[in-house]
Amino acid sequence: MISLGRDDEQPAAPGDARTAELAQRLGAVRRRIETAIDASGRTELPRLIVVTKFHPAADVRRLAALGVTDVGENRDQEAAAKSADLADIALQWHFIGQLQSNKAKSVAKYASSVQSIDRLQLVDALAKAIAREQDATGRSDLDCFIQVGLDDDAGSHRGGASPSDVEVIAGRIESAPGLQLSGLMAVAPLGADPEAAFEKLAGISEALRAKHPTATGISAGMSQDLEAAVKFGATHLRIGSDILGSRPAVG
Repeated sequence: MISLGRDDEQPAAPGDARTAELAQRLGAVRRRIETAIDASGRTELPRLIVVTKFHPAADVRRLAALGVTDVGENRDQEAAAKSADLADIALQWHFIGQLQSNKAKSVAKYASSVQSIDRLQLVDALAKAIAREQDATGRSDLDCFIQVGLDDDAGSHRGGASPSDVEVIAGRIESAPGLQLSGLMAVAPLGADPEAAFEKLAGISEALRAKHPTATGISAGMSQDLEAAVKFGATHLRIGSDILGSRPAVG
């Protein structure tokens, strides 16, 4: 069974109101996921990635004490700093935001996966960066998800490669040493029916697996639409605000 990232009933630290709040929110999300799994008829739980952007490293440490093992970030500067601050904790860091090729060297130092690969140039940059990092540290291969745009209009601000480009990008990833083709990632278009969007993603995933059988991952679903994502086969859920609350004010 794929883990939700939990140690059953780990208590909050006594007197720590923020830990208690996170425990309550995390529990509520886990119950939503379990209910969605039951409704879908599936048996395996998706992996829960808690998106901690703009929240402090102290919150990530609290979440780890509550059993969270997978953390998502969408800005390299923030992710690099947090992963360094929390190097004493066994966490899997997932980069989920738009990534410039010149940041590949930094991301290669901490990320277990990059879920926002949308162009060949980024594949090549990551392959070079991972090769250097593996030579230096012996790190594991990088799990790679192709981000697919689900909007009908090309160049949507939600990001992602065109479905017609997925196979070319997949081939480049699969041929690169140090990179593992893990599957697809997508964000439901703004204002659209998330079920229709994730049904479309499931079809693209099925076509990808026909040629690349190991690319079984589907990273889809956020706080507002996780039930729809589970219904259509999500293996990874990226949940932020429903666990951590509103983003802290940025001064």
